[in-house]
Amino acid sequence: MENTPKLGKYRHFKGDVVEVEGFALHSETLEEFVVYKHITGKRTGEPHYWVRPVKMFTEEVEANGKKVPRFEYIGEESAN
Repeated sequence: MENTPKLGKYRHFKGDVVEVEGFALHSETLEEFVVYKHITGKRTGEPHYWVRPVKMFTEEVEANGKKVPRFEYIGEESAN
């Protein structure tokens, strides 16, 4: 998969921490997806995984007038 993020922890630009646990392909379009779960934030502890297209996961968004990564890799740092 091209431009695939690393496995590990990421901080969302709004502050939540997620853990990327794997990757998936859409069965019809073969679009690449990131599979993750929430480590901190309002969705912490929910019994399911989330998916987001790789392109969206790795894109930059505007926050406070600046372009920032939607998800920033923080490796194995503490989620706090």
